Amino acid sequence: MAKIIRTQRAKTAGVRSLPKKAAKAKVKTGTKAGAIVKSKANATVARMAPRPKVAKAPRPWSADEVREAFTRFQKANPEPRGELEHLNPFTLLVAVVLSAQATDAGVNKATRTLFEVADTPEKMIALGEKRLQDYIKTIGLYRTKAKNVIALSEKLIRDFGGEVPRTRAEIESLPGAGRKTANVVLNMAYGEHTLAVDTHVFRVGNRTGLAPGKTPLEVELGLEKVIPAEFMLHAHHWLILHGRYTCLARKPRCEVCLINDLCRWPEKTV
Repeated sequence: MAKIIRTQRAKTAGVRSLPKKAAKAKVKTGTKAGAIVKSKANATVARMAPRPKVAKAPRPWSADEVREAFTRFQKANPEPRGELEHLNPFTLLVAVVLSAQATDAGVNKATRTLFEVADTPEKMIALGEKRLQDYIKTIGLYRTKAKNVIALSEKLIRDFGGEVPRTRAEIESLPGAGRKTANVVLNMAYGEHTLAVDTHVFRVGNRTGLAPGKTPLEVELGLEKVIPAEFMLHAHHWLILHGRYTCLARKPRCEVCLINDLCRWPEKTV
C-alpha cells in the first residue's frame, strides 16, 4: 500500500491543483450546472477586467480667455471681410446660395461675369434659368442652384418689393436659403450680430472647446453665449478665416495659431 501511495504522489508531484470552483466547472462542462458555473466565472472575469478610460470633457473657457482670444483676432485683423464677392445685398444673397458645397473662390470665378449682367432680381429673371446655368455651370449642383436663384428672385419681387428682407425668418423663406445663408446676409449686408456656422466655424468651435456642439445650431448658440458683444460683428469672419487658413481639418497649423495656448484640443502640436 505504501508503494502505491508513493507512486500516486510521484505522478501528481508538481501538478498545480485547481480551485474547487474551477474543478467543478471542468467536471460539469456541458451540463446545465456547468453552464451556470461558467457564466458566473465569466461574470467574475468581466468585473475584474480593467475598464476603458472615459475621456474627460475639456474645461470650459473662462470669460477672460474668450475675451483674450477675440482681442488677439481683432488686433491681427481689425476689419475682416468675407471672401464672397458681391455688389449689393441681392448679389450677396445669390453668392451665398451658390456657395453651398462649393468654395468661395469657385463661386467668385463664376459670379464675376454673372453679376455684370444680372445684379438685381429683375435682371436675373430676364436672364432666365437656362442662360444662368451657362454662367454657373462650373459650380457643383448648378442646375438646382439656377432654379433656386430664379425662384428666389421671383419671390423677392412678389413678396418683398425686390429688396432682400432684413429678418432671418423672411430670408429663410426664400428658395435655396437656410439659416446659414440668412446669418451671412444679415451680418454682411445689414451689420447684424449674427453668426454663420459653416464647416470651418463648426470645427473651430468643437476642436478648441470654445463652443462644442453636435450640430451647427448648437455651436452657433454656444458662441453667441460666450462671445462678448463688442466682437460679435466680426466674430464669424474671424472664426471662418481661422478655420480656413490655420485650424485646418487634416493638419492644423498649431505652431502659428494665435490662440494655441488657450485651445483645449488634446492633440495640438504645441
